[in-house]
Amino acid sequence: MERRHVLVTGGAGYIGSHACKALAKANYIPVAFDNLALGHEKAVRWGPLVVGDIGDGDSLDRALAVYRPIAVIHFAAFAYVGESVRDPGKYYTNNVSGTLSLLEAMRRTDLRTMVFSSTCATYGEPKTSPIREAEPQAPVNPYGRTKWMIEQILEDYASAYGFQYAALRYFNACGSDPDGEIGEWHDPEFHLIPRAFMAVTGQIPHLEVFGDDYDTPDGTCIRDYIHVNDLARAHIQAVQYLLKGGKNCRLNLGTGQPTSVMEIIRAVERVTGRPLPRRLAPRRPGDPAVLFADPARAREVLGFTAEIKDITYMVQTAWNTYIDGQDLAQLHIGEVFQD
Repeated sequence: MERRHVLVTGGAGYIGSHACKALAKANYIPVAFDNLALGHEKAVRWGPLVVGDIGDGDSLDRALAVYRPIAVIHFAAFAYVGESVRDPGKYYTNNVSGTLSLLEAMRRTDLRTMVFSSTCATYGEPKTSPIREAEPQAPVNPYGRTKWMIEQILEDYASAYGFQYAALRYFNACGSDPDGEIGEWHDPEFHLIPRAFMAVTGQIPHLEVFGDDYDTPDGTCIRDYIHVNDLARAHIQAVQYLLKGGKNCRLNLGTGQPTSVMEIIRAVERVTGRPLPRRLAPRRPGDPAVLFADPARAREVLGFTAEIKDITYMVQTAWNTYIDGQDLAQLHIGEVFQD
């Protein structure tokens, strides 16, 4: 059977590179389209790399003409909440305008199938958990609003131009390739688990914990951590679902398993065998106590269920690639951000 191409925008990034590996395992040829502003060339190992920007229609046209992909998986986006508040223009230009550029390039080549990397940030501050897809979308920062706008754009393109799409709203991505071939290499680093590693290895003096007086069992915030391999697999299942004529959909991707910040801290200490220096900081405005997914709809539509639910194993996979593949001397610390 001939292997078919799938264009993966942001394919040199964290989730994109894991999706490329999953595509190759599923007998597709992933074509990573990435400007390498945040991605890493070393993470592109399972198909060709096209260095280009989604805002450049000519680069997109050339890539689509050469590889003739059967679908696009769209990861390319800026995704730092704090930065989006400080510089919203950067986010609207890249995330929204860039996606429009991509969709128009797809129209020019009569390609109509997209799996879109959305986020639970489109829900804003939901009143209840677990969060279902019917929860009102009320994003509270420019990053979340860009993803919400793109979902609306996809709906309009589906109605007017016959596009097929799946918008996958995922919760807290974590972990790394269990084979150790690729990892979570952000620069600067903002996410909870890698920053915890930075604290145990002395790259930063401590991990800040934002509040320990929430109405939760241990007083710290609760979130839904989903392993990046499960996320990658969900994207391949979404591509296959759409290619078989599946209906357009917007789906949560999570485990449905709530995990607290303190439980993450204990898992990091178990995995590393080291104490994690930490400091209590005030609550951040707008931080809900509990956010986790109801994953039932993704199971019903795609047949997707997260396979990795052991948080210690998730942390272990992240630690393995962190200590093996991260150039700590060159890592920029960045602002403190807790998923």
